[in-house]
Amino acid sequence: MVRRKKQTLKKLKPSNTDKTNNQPPSKTPPPQKTPPEKKDRKQLNAEKSAHFGRREAAKILRVILQGDAHRRAVGSIKTLVFKPSVRNKKATFALICQTLKYLPIIKEVLDSSAVLNSKWKRQEELIYITTYDLLFGKEISTWGDAEKFLFQRKAVLESTLAKILAKKKVKRVEDLLSQDKTPGLPNFFSDVPKPRYVRVNTLKLDVDSAIKELRKKCTVQKDDLVPDLLILPHGVDLHDHPLVTSGSVFLQGKASSMVAVALGPQPGWQVLDACSAPGNKTAHLAALMKGKGKIVACELNADRVELLQKTINVAGAKNVEVHHGNFLNIDPEDPAYSKLRAILLDPSCSGSGTAAERLDHLLPSHMNNKAGVSDVIRLTNLSAFQKKALKHALSFPTVERIVYSTCSIHQLENEDVIKSVLPTALKNGFELATPFPQWSRRGLPVFEGSEHVLRMDPVEDKEGFFIALFVRKQEECKPNQLRNLKKRKPEMPVPFTRLSKMWLLSLMLSSPHGVGCCAGGGCCPGEESVCLPTS
Repeated sequence: MVRRKKQTLKKLKPSNTDKTNNQPPSKTPPPQKTPPEKKDRKQLNAEKSAHFGRREAAKILRVILQGDAHRRAVGSIKTLVFKPSVRNKKATFALICQTLKYLPIIKEVLDSSAVLNSKWKRQEELIYITTYDLLFGKEISTWGDAEKFLFQRKAVLESTLAKILAKKKVKRVEDLLSQDKTPGLPNFFSDVPKPRYVRVNTLKLDVDSAIKELRKKCTVQKDDLVPDLLILPHGVDLHDHPLVTSGSVFLQGKASSMVAVALGPQPGWQVLDACSAPGNKTAHLAALMKGKGKIVACELNADRVELLQKTINVAGAKNVEVHHGNFLNIDPEDPAYSKLRAILLDPSCSGSGTAAERLDHLLPSHMNNKAGVSDVIRLTNLSAFQKKALKHALSFPTVERIVYSTCSIHQLENEDVIKSVLPTALKNGFELATPFPQWSRRGLPVFEGSEHVLRMDPVEDKEGFFIALFVRKQEECKPNQLRNLKKRKPEMPVPFTRLSKMWLLSLMLSSPHGVGCCAGGGCCPGEESVCLPTS
């Protein structure tokens, strides 16, 4: 038995020949070849990322299109894309902008080809995004049901696109896009790029420390009007910078940052921000008050209340109380507001002063080149609300200072609103004061005292903005002042300043409902809500 075992062991030992030839033992299986259809991990991850990226972009596109359809935007395209919850911000922003740019063509291709069934019509935003990638963007894989569905119909979609090009007598898609552009729309923002403005949140960081940290990335200058505002070169991207995500620095435009400074609240005051979301001006008020006193931040829209709360939290503004309700429903005689000393009113407006920066020209509502009666109707409705809100602000008995601001270039929303409430203001003991006296551009000369209000010009200042400051006088309004004001003859509206004549004309011709919509108040691009950490 022992001999048999030894013989068995000898058989298992490799022979001398095997050793000399360095061949592996016969027991070792030959290496398996990777199947050609199996993709490497890097490509698989890229396809997976693109798949989820399209769905993330589709969710944002739905909010954009719904807001545009109802003329009730939650925020600008930039504000919605650069939220902290969006993972790949740059890629998502590019994909959404390109899809919106090609959207009229995409819709025509899908309608003419009739490839969509009821299931995919309910997911039209995802279909728009995927169709853009399929026809005009990068190659897509069949990772995902929408991708697979459209990829199988790629030949039909391409054939339909070719027929549309032939029908419109153009050879390239670019030529088709150029036909859809609004003729004569001037681009005042391309010659001299607008710098990037950032406001230091002094509740968390001092200005000198912010400058020291930001200079590691780019050049930094202090603004000459707003003490805590810094000027950075055009195109600097700070959305993911630690100072921004921590709330130490806010991405906030110059005009938007001037509003709280114009109000001039003091530490310990009680202040009301009437239309406060997304909350950058509210946070600025808290910083100016050094976190002392109380700010009531009023917001009607539920989605924007959530955004407002996040802004306040990241800013560390502990003296802010959010009021989810209509400012117009607050009783001026309510004991809760018996110590109220200042009101900031930045109401819903057309957003016409920041339409270019908001990228409103990409929205479907701006594709119509013909101006209609809805222009005047919409602006008139906005103006009526603005007058009502300002009169309500003027009725609070203990208030000493009120700032009214809009990101609009229209007289109807600016000087006409101020002119209409002046009798009420005088009666209640208010007068117009001059915010930032060193600022040269003032109001249109359509009422006595227009030299007190402040205008920013979309040509000279790269954005259109309006600020008026009311201050309560110590003495009561004299009766003859009120009578003289009422006797003044009505003046014809002055539709635009000399510098903005072409700008305003082209904008009025480019939209069926005015230019942009700052619905909900405070949603101009000077108030980016991208300062929140991972909203």
